[in-house]
Order: sequence, then structure tokens, then C-alpha cells
Amino acid sequence: MAINDNSTTASAEIEIIDITNSVEVVNPKAVDQNNRLTWLEWFFHHHKDKLRWVHLAMFGLFLVLLFLPLFLADPGEQATPLDNFTVFSNYLMWGLWFPLVFLSVIFTGRSWCGLLCPMGAASEWANKRGLRRRIPAIIRWEGMPIVSFIIITFLGQTVGVRDHPEALAEVFGGVMLMAIIVGFIWGNKNRAWCRHMCPIGLMLGLFSRLGVVQFTSKKPKAGGDKYAENSFCPTMIDLRQKRESRHCIECFRCVNPEAKSSVMVKLRAPGKEVEEIKTHNPGAAEVWFFLLGTGSALGGFLWLTLPEYEMMRQSLGEWFISNEMYWVGESGPWWLMSVHPERREVFNWLDFFSIVGFMAIVTLVFTVVLSAINAITTYLAQLFGSADNFKQSFKELAYQYMPVAMVSLLIGLGGKLFEWLTILGLDNSALISIKIALFSFSIIWSLWLGWKILARQQLKARARIVPCITGLLGSLFVGFCWWPAIFGL
Repeated sequence: MAINDNSTTASAEIEIIDITNSVEVVNPKAVDQNNRLTWLEWFFHHHKDKLRWVHLAMFGLFLVLLFLPLFLADPGEQATPLDNFTVFSNYLMWGLWFPLVFLSVIFTGRSWCGLLCPMGAASEWANKRGLRRRIPAIIRWEGMPIVSFIIITFLGQTVGVRDHPEALAEVFGGVMLMAIIVGFIWGNKNRAWCRHMCPIGLMLGLFSRLGVVQFTSKKPKAGGDKYAENSFCPTMIDLRQKRESRHCIECFRCVNPEAKSSVMVKLRAPGKEVEEIKTHNPGAAEVWFFLLGTGSALGGFLWLTLPEYEMMRQSLGEWFISNEMYWVGESGPWWLMSVHPERREVFNWLDFFSIVGFMAIVTLVFTVVLSAINAITTYLAQLFGSADNFKQSFKELAYQYMPVAMVSLLIGLGGKLFEWLTILGLDNSALISIKIALFSFSIIWSLWLGWKILARQQLKARARIVPCITGLLGSLFVGFCWWPAIFGL
């Protein structure tokens, strides 16, 4: 599978410009003030030196949440987040942190990555004190975050990352360690980890395209987004040619409200960048990540929900036994699968192969079916007069499914967030109603994005109707796949 993106073409010829310390000063009123958040620019420009203390505090909190439960006794069956730290830590990670970070990209973009994330900050700290080797091509490959995300998703399921503190420490602690190692070896005072390898960064970046915050150059250059390894930007964006949101971690280093060549922060309509994805560097890697990443996350839920998993496990076990491969009933290493006899959960090799195999099948089926639906939509767009070629149109139209996929992932991966609503007295039927309302809104939003994307492919209103119908089928397919995982129906 070849994954290419012209935004990752290294350019050693790009001039290094510290645009926050530009000597050219301009009256802020001389710059376009439409929807500009000047007050936010001033705040972070004057307090950016204090962010290191925020990063240090987040790093300490992260370590406490991950590793302190390892030294505590197992919580009782009646333990709650209010009276047991292990349960509290688990709820904080899966019931608040993950879903709220996921949701925050709509309102603040990837601000988590630049302002709060302890992994990215630790990686950059190691980079400034490390070997500073040139980033190799294998790491710069746009498919690297996809591989990273799929490995972490599969491993998280086999070790029980949602149920066991040891697994939580292994997965998140392991990611932290990898971020530090990558930062120590590669890059030049930047965040090679955040740009190229973070398993969650590309997901947040992809959905930040739906967000209302936009960082844009005051003096943009033509030519589209460029990758600049020697850029002032920690995620190696050529700031003068910045057009997209996905790689911007909103660290505010490039923002100076007085500098003439700085970057300014503006508000935009939700989904505006996706509506105009044609001019915002639609990437094949993002499309593949959307398909494979969403499919693997879906598989992580469906193996726990669908009876087909048990049927497959039974058939696979019978095949192993019939071939006298009895070792399949033995447990493997603790770091590869859940081995917790004290909690009455011990996986063996049969469980491992069954989980991985079932998740792989779900990922493949989801990717093939949604790709086929999008290909049909693209064919119809071509038939009715799209100005783009098939490949370009396919990439652009794939972005219309982002809202329904995001809401599905939010409700599924952040399921514990809804458990907090029970504290307010909401019963299960009320929670299901809220989820259905969110699903309905996301499908309508996806349909609207498809309509706007087709408009920018120069299809007249009447010609968009049929491609939008097949696009709607794609959104309904995504919702259908997640339905049993979220609602248990």
C-alpha cells in the first residue's frame, strides 16, 4: 500500500524564519481583524514562557495516574471513583480525558498537543538534549501514524487497557517512553514524534479540520502546504504556506500580535476546512487512516459485543486441537495479553489470535465496504460533471464521513463519559436518546459536508442529489457498524 502526500516532501531550502521575533512591527489594526482572536494572541504571547511549568505539572500528574495504582490494592467490587484512587484514575483517563480531548478539537483544535500533552513536551525536551540526527525516511513516511495507531489499538485490547492498571501503565507508559526515545535520537529542536509517529496525533489532527480555530499566516505564500524540517515550527510546518490544521499543535510560538510576519488566530465556521478541502491539501494518508483507524477501533468494540466473535473463537480452537496444536491453550507473556488470575481473567494464545483476527477482519470489511461506497459516490460525481479526476475526487469525498465517524468514536471510546451523566439522575433510556440525537446530528452534518464538497467540484445543485444519496448511505453504514458497540442492540 503506497501512501503519498506532497506535504511530506522534505525541503532543506526553506529559509528559517523566527516570525515571533520579527523586527517588522505593524499596528494590529492594519491586519484583517475579521473573526481574529487578538486577545488570545496577546495572552499566550506574553505568557508562553510559563507553559513549561504547565508541561511539568501535566507530566507529574500523568505519572501519578499511570503508576500509583500499581502499588495499591485492587479495588473492591463496590469501589467508586470517589473512594478508590485506582477506579478514579481509570475513570479520569477513559471517562474524562480521552473523550474530552477528542471533543476539544472542534472548539480548540489540537491545543491539547501543544499546551498540555506531557508526551509531546517530554519528547521535545529530550530532543533538545539528544543526538539531533536527521529524521529518516521511514519515520517521515505518512503511513507511520497509521501503523502506530493500529498497533496500540490491537495491543490495548489484548492486554485489557480499559480494565487493568498494569495494562494502562504499559500502553500509555510505553508510548511515553517511545516519544522520549524518538525525541532523543531524531530532529532538531522540534517534535518528530508529534508530527510523524504519535498514534493519537493524526486522529486529533484529522478531526481538527472540523474545528472552529484557525492559525493562518498574515503574509501567506502561494504553493500549498510544505514540510520544512528546519522550520521554526516544532511540527515542521512551513508557516508562510500553512493551509491546513492537522499538523498544527497550537503551541502559540509562531503567534505575535505585533509582528508583521507572524501567524494570527482566527475563528471560522465548524467544518469550513472540510467544506473547502480541495484547497486544504486532502491527503491519501488521512483517508487511509480514517478507514483503517476507525475500522480497528470498531473491531476493538465488536469482539466484546457480537456473538460472531465467540463462533470464530470456537471454530479456530477446534482447528488448533484437530491439528494437535495444544500450546494454543497456554498463556503468553503478560505484556502481550491479559494474564490476571487474581481478577479471574487469563488470556491464552487462542484468545490472542481470536481477538487480533476478529479485529483485523472487522478493519478489513469496514475499509473495503466504505471505500466501495465512496468509490460509487465518486463515480456518480464524475458522471454528473465533477471537475476533479477520480483519485482527487475520491480523497475529497471521503472527508464527508468525518462527523459521523467522530461522533461514533467519541461515544464508543468515551463511553464512560456518559456514565457520569447518571450522577445527574439520567436513566439508560435518556442516555440512549442523547446518543441517538448525537448520531442524527452527525449524519446531517456529514450529508451537508458532502453537498458542499460536491459544490466545489463544480456540480450544480441538481447534479449533487444522487451522489449525496450514496454519500448518505456511507454515513448510515458507519452508524450501523457502531450501533451494537454503543447501544448493545
